[in-house]
Amino acid sequence: MTVWKRGRRLRPSIFKLPVGKIKAGWYSDKYFIRTKQVLERSHHHPIVTMQVFCRQHATVCGVDESIAVLRLCSHRPKELHIRALYDGDRVKPWEPVMHIVGDYAHFAHLETVYLGILSRRSSVATAVRKVVEAARGKQVLFFPARFDHYAVQTGDGYAAFISGALGVSTDANAAWWGEKGIGTIPHGLIAAFGGDTRKAALVFDRWMPPAIKRVALVDFDNDCVRTSLEVAKALGKHLWGVRLDTAGELWDRSIQKKTKGNKGVSPELVRKVRRALDQAGYRWVKIIVSGGFTAERIGEFIRLSVPFDAVGVGSAFFRERIDFTADIVKVNERLCAKVGRSYTHNKRLREVRFS
Repeated sequence: MTVWKRGRRLRPSIFKLPVGKIKAGWYSDKYFIRTKQVLERSHHHPIVTMQVFCRQHATVCGVDESIAVLRLCSHRPKELHIRALYDGDRVKPWEPVMHIVGDYAHFAHLETVYLGILSRRSSVATAVRKVVEAARGKQVLFFPARFDHYAVQTGDGYAAFISGALGVSTDANAAWWGEKGIGTIPHGLIAAFGGDTRKAALVFDRWMPPAIKRVALVDFDNDCVRTSLEVAKALGKHLWGVRLDTAGELWDRSIQKKTKGNKGVSPELVRKVRRALDQAGYRWVKIIVSGGFTAERIGEFIRLSVPFDAVGVGSAFFRERIDFTADIVKVNERLCAKVGRSYTHNKRLREVRFS
């Protein structure tokens, strides 16, 4: 059951933050810890307005997680007043995504943490949104878990979900929004059955619950057309789809004209598989493409009307970079900001409340 809904915030407890370490400054730049110490030891408690923004067009994510950090890891959190956008909102360059008002000594040590959260989550969310828009209604599968540290999977999967991805590869990816990971029959299972894709698909079909979609990976022998037909004949209506994942340096056996543009999962290969399945009566079988797909490459497939139903994207989701900055722009209700920065009112910000 999905727990996230636009306009509703995730509760702080869902993030399972290491509250003690964050409060102690374990993850914070040292100069913020020393700033906090100076303020406390000098008994100086200015009420500041902290303004958080980025310099690019972006899809924002990590807002609720950042709020959780402020709620759980600041001192006297009930005295903080926070106004913020929602995860999934789009922003323009320099548009504030959050205003934090409170005693600076109580939350100065948290800046490193919440900016890092916003940067990571928004980078993934922005990259996913670009791919989703390029796909124009085709299903986008978020499959980059193997390209980064396992500890980032949960937040990355959430960022992908709020940006329009319709499937993730690990249960950790789906944890915050109440779903499970999905997956196909991998090369490893095929290899375990001696490289026999048909046999691996039949055994998978026998032992996996009926609710799991049967999607066969059909490039093990570098003959996607033949393998797709073999699996379709073996599984019949149990087969939901086939996934083409031909390596970018190879030509599939069905490709006659071996040009650079026909390597890997090319438009011609997808058309050949679709045509073969249709002619053999397997029109219900869907085609998933994967292997080095980017927003630009997906856009080209759409422009050429390539007949695919879904696309699995991996490392391309980690190539976007969105950086966030925070500045004090008011002190004791008076404007006070470094040269080049200023307080910016944003009517889209909403007061943060938890019942």
